[in-house]
Amino acid sequence: MMKQQNVAAGAEAYSKPEVIKEGIIVAEAALAQAPPLEGVPTGVEGVDDLFFRVEAQEGRIHKVSLGGIPRYAVMNLTGVSDTGKSLFVEQFACKQASRGEPVAFITVESPAPFVAAGLKLRAAAMGLDFQTLENRIVLIDAASHTALREELPNLLETLAYVIKNYKVRHTIIDSVTGLYEHREMMARAVVRRLFNFMKKWHQTALFVSQKRSGHEELTAEAAGGYAVGHIVDGSIVLAKELISSQYTARIYHRAIGEVVRLFRIDGCRMAGHDTRTHWMEITDTGLIRVLQPVSELFNKGKE
Repeated sequence: MMKQQNVAAGAEAYSKPEVIKEGIIVAEAALAQAPPLEGVPTGVEGVDDLFFRVEAQEGRIHKVSLGGIPRYAVMNLTGVSDTGKSLFVEQFACKQASRGEPVAFITVESPAPFVAAGLKLRAAAMGLDFQTLENRIVLIDAASHTALREELPNLLETLAYVIKNYKVRHTIIDSVTGLYEHREMMARAVVRRLFNFMKKWHQTALFVSQKRSGHEELTAEAAGGYAVGHIVDGSIVLAKELISSQYTARIYHRAIGEVVRLFRIDGCRMAGHDTRTHWMEITDTGLIRVLQPVSELFNKGKE
């Protein structure tokens, strides 16, 4: 009887709920703590005006360009291999450094010296002098250090150190998929901790995530399932399609053998955004450019 009473008492103590008053905040007080909505230019032609805020003027609703992704947003940049994800974040890093805003670049796939070489090429293509930028881009080499790649607490502690000591305002992870590639059951937990960390330290962040080749090209789903897209503030999808039949050639008005590249913003809860699929290209100098919506081509065809 005594044993049963102890078990019952233990179960009651374990399951008893409590009010967490610290978690209660009225909207007025929460809004007072919210940062103003402003854009961070990406350095990628054709992207910045695709994000906007809504304003009421003389009784009418107007869309006003943010001029970039929302500051303090955590964005998921996803696509299969060779869709330009790394080029995109390298352009973003160079752009922020050129504006005097330091960047932490966590490299998970390629060792830091190779990433630095890529950044130098990207800066040259953008018309920037890399020598004036290189001290504002801080590389965290998780590709070469297992203790950073496999132990998330080590990575977060190192990133916190970099943010404090180098006054970092933007963080890039290329790729976040590499932090859980052999333990996808942990994907949601890993991404959630990273997301909360970025919010705590007021970072504007880009997480590169690798799509499985079997996934539909223009979905935001990446390795790890819905772990990334459902947690972060928004997703940008990069896709490519090889024109391999007369059918796709007619659809895209391209010759067989060409590669069509596409760009789409798959949601952003911090700001309004263009929902259309856009043409995208990688220039011969290795820069991403986002062009007109695909729908314009089909509308012209109908006319």
